[in-house]
Amino acid sequence: MRKNIVAGNWKMNKTFDEADELVSQIIELLETKELGENTRMILCPPFPYLEMCTDYSNESYFSVGAQNVNDNEKGAYTGEVSAPMLASMEVEYCIVGHSERRAYYGETDAIVARKVDQLLKNDIRPIVCCGEVLEEREAGKQFDVVKRQITDGLFHLDAEAFGQVVIAYEPVWAIGTGKTATPQQAQEIHAFIRGLIAEKYGKEVADNTSILYGGSCKPSNAKELFANPDVDGGLIGGASLQAEDFVNIALAF
Repeated sequence: MRKNIVAGNWKMNKTFDEADELVSQIIELLETKELGENTRMILCPPFPYLEMCTDYSNESYFSVGAQNVNDNEKGAYTGEVSAPMLASMEVEYCIVGHSERRAYYGETDAIVARKVDQLLKNDIRPIVCCGEVLEEREAGKQFDVVKRQITDGLFHLDAEAFGQVVIAYEPVWAIGTGKTATPQQAQEIHAFIRGLIAEKYGKEVADNTSILYGGSCKPSNAKELFANPDVDGGLIGGASLQAEDFVNIALAF
């Protein structure tokens, strides 16, 4: 049975003390509230805070994910972080191909594929992002864009390896804009993605793949979004920086 996942992408926010306080607040809230048995919470802080978060995660309140990884195992890549480094810190998940990485740092589907390979080689589960920008949505190209990103970034994997992947659909036009895809729009794309997976790997693999929504999800709309049969949670940006909002999104299941 696929997991319901709520992953918080902190992006480039919080000082160390602020990050420590946020994690403490999340744990304090979780001590008084009970997540659904099939719901998993993941914190994806900036690199300098990973060890602090993994220390807390030993209490089993949440898993820890990184926001990025280099597509090489090691070498002269100043400022970069490798999958073996993340694995040595007990990081369980890593975001790959986020729209901001694609837009600001030229991350291509080929790079995404190499990063996924590095993560899986080190037993880290990739959270692979896909999604269209506003111009592509308005031109009716959203399905073509998502299909290309999924096919070129992931479909080189065999079924066993693909079974470790989490997918996050990001309507890029809804990130940080206050706009949100309607529940119907989200379900339409999520069902399309699950259909692509079923065509490639079969229904069982598709049914066991968690597909998250990543576009301005907040406590006020989480329950309606998560009620869709193919929406298995959220990759949360701004709302993950507020402990109460983030926990309430996870409680929407």
